[in-house]
Amino acid sequence: MTSVKPSDYDSVAAAYTADNEKNLFNAYYERPATLALAGDVAGRRILDAGCGAGPLFAALRDQGAIVSGIDASAGMLEQARLRLGGDADLRVADLADPLPFSDNEFDDVIASLVLHYLEDWGPTLAEMRRVLKPGGRLIASVNHPTAEYCIERLAGRRPDYFETYAAPAEWPVGDQTVKVTFWSRPLHAMTDAFTAAGFRISAISEPQPVPEARELFPDDFHLMATAPSFLFFVLEAC
Repeated sequence: MTSVKPSDYDSVAAAYTADNEKNLFNAYYERPATLALAGDVAGRRILDAGCGAGPLFAALRDQGAIVSGIDASAGMLEQARLRLGGDADLRVADLADPLPFSDNEFDDVIASLVLHYLEDWGPTLAEMRRVLKPGGRLIASVNHPTAEYCIERLAGRRPDYFETYAAPAEWPVGDQTVKVTFWSRPLHAMTDAFTAAGFRISAISEPQPVPEARELFPDDFHLMATAPSFLFFVLEAC
């Protein structure tokens, strides 16, 4: 199984965290959409899988959830501890490996923009199903397959949409550039992986950025509002 190297984020953790707090994609689009799909989380035990610097963890905790967070990057977890305090349950763990939790431990697992770093979803989804209670939810967001395909075409590559293929990307973060590899797959491959792991699909969502983003990001809002960048799932553990 292939995943992003932890060091890719360790070196830019502080700059990445600062950008994530205020950018259009995360702060005004993906994170609000994930929280809306989660709904009332008061009293629910939630695993934030790939928690990064903890903005989603903090929002869920503020709403009364009991949250644990894991991330492969120790540098990102250092940023999370600065935000969340020393008593927050934060652990270095790679989603490509077995999860450090007992069976049936969580009401929800939230995987926010992390699954697309993995070439093979099977073992990771099986572990997420294992740590969820029966009837628990997996709420996941991923790069939208059609958006990823269009990006690859614009870069001069012509991948087969119906195959799972590597999509390299470079992100400017502060004064550095992070090189990552996403794994793009068609929608049917995603849904097949979910059902094979023991999940029932409750919802598939293609939300809009929040309304206040229109004034804050006038140059980019129209593009985001008319062409989805991410795809969201709510899945029930059977």
